[in-house]
Amino acid sequence: MHYVSTRGNAPALDFEAVTLAGLADDGGLYVPETWPRFSHAEIAAMAGLSYAELAQRVMRPFVGQSLTPERLLDLTTTAYGRFAHAAVTPLKQLDERQWLLELFHGPTLAFKDVALQLLGLLFEEFLARRDDHLTIVGATSGDTGSAAIDAVAGRAKVDIFMLHPHGRVSDVQRRQMTTVLDGNVHNIAIDGSFDDAQATVKRMFNDAQVTGRFAIAAVNSINWARLMAQVVYYFAAALQLGAPQRKVAFAVPTGNFGDVFAGYVAAQMGLPVERLIVATNINDILHRALSSGDYSAGSVTPTAAPSMDIQVSSNFERLLFDAGGRDAALIAAQMKHFEATKALQLTNTQRAAMATLFTSARADAGAMVAAQRWAYAACGEVIDPHTAIALHAARTIEGLPDDVPVVTLATAHPAKFGDAVHAAIGERPALPARVGDLFDRPERFDRLSGDYATVRDYVTARATPRHG
Repeated sequence: MHYVSTRGNAPALDFEAVTLAGLADDGGLYVPETWPRFSHAEIAAMAGLSYAELAQRVMRPFVGQSLTPERLLDLTTTAYGRFAHAAVTPLKQLDERQWLLELFHGPTLAFKDVALQLLGLLFEEFLARRDDHLTIVGATSGDTGSAAIDAVAGRAKVDIFMLHPHGRVSDVQRRQMTTVLDGNVHNIAIDGSFDDAQATVKRMFNDAQVTGRFAIAAVNSINWARLMAQVVYYFAAALQLGAPQRKVAFAVPTGNFGDVFAGYVAAQMGLPVERLIVATNINDILHRALSSGDYSAGSVTPTAAPSMDIQVSSNFERLLFDAGGRDAALIAAQMKHFEATKALQLTNTQRAAMATLFTSARADAGAMVAAQRWAYAACGEVIDPHTAIALHAARTIEGLPDDVPVVTLATAHPAKFGDAVHAAIGERPALPARVGDLFDRPERFDRLSGDYATVRDYVTARATPRHG
């Protein structure tokens, strides 16, 4: 299996190289040269596997010769052994049609753990083969940062620099990052939005003065290995609901588009996905793109669902590439125009291809709260704001066959957003015991301006050079 850039001007890489590289050196994102596909019988044979076994089975085609099947199973067994629920991503019924897929049983209480616990192990595995040092630079709207830091804190040959928008993540999200005091962990609060932080990280990946001295890697969903790991829970949920004999729809709270793109990958691999419902808050660039073809960024409005307060969804480029017939020259031109103008019109071909699988919905604050209150009053379930936005979409979607179950991805433990949950339902969810002392731990972070040179100089003064 080899991987190619969406913009067509970077070398094809194998799985090991693409995991360590993250972003392609032409600014594009890596995708497999072709989508592997399972037969109906192969999917049926996955029923009853443990989560670690299922992960190995689903991911094996993407790994190629970089890991033996036995070693991949060792890594998935280790990664998912840290989860607090034996099912890893348990499925919970709400009513006759609606289901919740709980993705928050990992060490930092968010869906990012499902991928990042594995990614940390992959980094360690591949770096052990090379006499090299890795510098992870990432931006987070809340959950990626804590999950990535937990995955690599204290690991040899890795430094991590994580940028978050100052004052725009919840107290729990911030503390899950800033209370990790290992020497290889560097937390940076920047003045600005998540989009500003993400733009700084992308610029650093394309700065030859930085990449020439340091082996820069990504942990957010521009890294293919992370996205690959997220494909697994779509298979896990669908199998429990009768796949491959039965189709399933998924409603996904969407910011950077990685989580829902993993569902698209699952469908390309043969999983019977009836519909992927992209749920956004009022920062609705993806809803506008899918409903009208208008992918144009506005200003970011802070909300009670901060992980979705995004106007530039990096992973959308992967879908544009695939839906546009894998025309790398088209994507390079579209993204160049978008980066210059913050506006892009989808082609008719792209729109038609997306419409076969995707639909979208936008939820304002009132709709979000209404979904939280329904889940609590009707089902006894306490859900976080991001999950509520997806549940609103799941319950209001039209046009699905009556026999298709709808799975809402529950992406964070409600205690990560205690104030917002309390405001909605009058109850304050408690943190699980394993992180119950979070507010007693000391914090450490540096606050910087959003200026690129300031952040770059901070990183280069503290990172370990290649072969250091």
